[in-house]
Amino acid sequence: MTASPSIAVIGAGPAGLMLAERLSAAGLRVDIYDRMPSVARKFLMAGRGGLNLTHSEPLAAFIGRYGAQAAALKPAIESFPPKALRDWADGLSADTFVGTSGRVFPKALKASPLLRQWLARLEAQEVGFHLRHTWTGWDGSALTFEHQGQTVRVAADVTVLALGGASWPRLGSDGGWTRLLSDKGVPVAPLRPANMGFRVGWSALIRDKFAGEPLKNVALTFDGRTRKGELMLTRDGVEGGLIYAFAAALRDAIERKGAAVASLDLKPEWSEAQIQNRLSRGAKNDSLSNRLRKTLNLTPAQIAVLREGDQPVTPALIKAVPLTLTGAQGLARAISSAGGIRFDALTADYELKALPGVYAIGEMLDWEAPTGGYLLQACFSQAVWTAEAILQKFGLNIPGS
Repeated sequence: MTASPSIAVIGAGPAGLMLAERLSAAGLRVDIYDRMPSVARKFLMAGRGGLNLTHSEPLAAFIGRYGAQAAALKPAIESFPPKALRDWADGLSADTFVGTSGRVFPKALKASPLLRQWLARLEAQEVGFHLRHTWTGWDGSALTFEHQGQTVRVAADVTVLALGGASWPRLGSDGGWTRLLSDKGVPVAPLRPANMGFRVGWSALIRDKFAGEPLKNVALTFDGRTRKGELMLTRDGVEGGLIYAFAAALRDAIERKGAAVASLDLKPEWSEAQIQNRLSRGAKNDSLSNRLRKTLNLTPAQIAVLREGDQPVTPALIKAVPLTLTGAQGLARAISSAGGIRFDALTADYELKALPGVYAIGEMLDWEAPTGGYLLQACFSQAVWTAEAILQKFGLNIPGS
């Protein structure tokens, strides 16, 4: 009797777990290795904010959210689209729903219930978990890991790398794999922060009094794009969903020019004429701050941002407050990362051209996605796509086919 091919998956995040599920369901022997003492730590962290699994917008628009890498990701996402991910999550009793923004969440609004069900399924399919195993490369054809001060060697027929990028390194993904692969001739684009906040040279007033205050119902314009949403003031800048929507363009502009100037509209629902009309109704003896608060309903934090510069406060300024961003927050505070293994280093099945039998999936590849469920969806889709390619390689049936 021929032994079942063995699969080593390095990285116990969503991409690695999904691939392990698909392969083990088809009867392959799968072992997962991770340097942390528990699995899916970043997945659980994401769940604290509601676990935004994917998005419900039409598929063509969805794929377009991946920008320059949309074409590279399209086959995998089309093979396992948002509807398939929702069906999978519902099968683990997550009972997903679509929020008012079109984002998809489990009804529990957290990751832990889904993860418990998922791990129970993997255990039933006899997936092996090897935690506190730090991958250190290869010794000949064998994988090597550091575990409790010892070197562990593992032979596998196929290796799948799912090590993540380099954001939130305390949760497990620190980008340490880049050197190991570069030394093997795999081209790797530098890892950079994505979906992150930015630095602004605030006055002491904002740093000391308004850090942590939101700017709600505002609009941001940069490079010809405008979007409404909410920002959060920090001691050294801004963060939040609205700034994340522009993060890649702002980051790239700062890298080219040293700074980027966005335009902040504090009253996007009103025209300049409407603002002027409202201001003219204010009591003549009121201070400027009081008139802005009473007639326009601006918050103290918005007024502070409005008055940061030396420009006189006018309706035009209220509609376009210049926001000079001088740098991006680092990888340690970014939601995700850009950069990683270049797509031209991979086959269409995500196998490394320089290392036959070694595949790479997930955030360690050179792509990035906005917030809204796009990051998780692409990780899951790549895992399913690659699992199917591996099963076909061994002439095995794809589960559910």
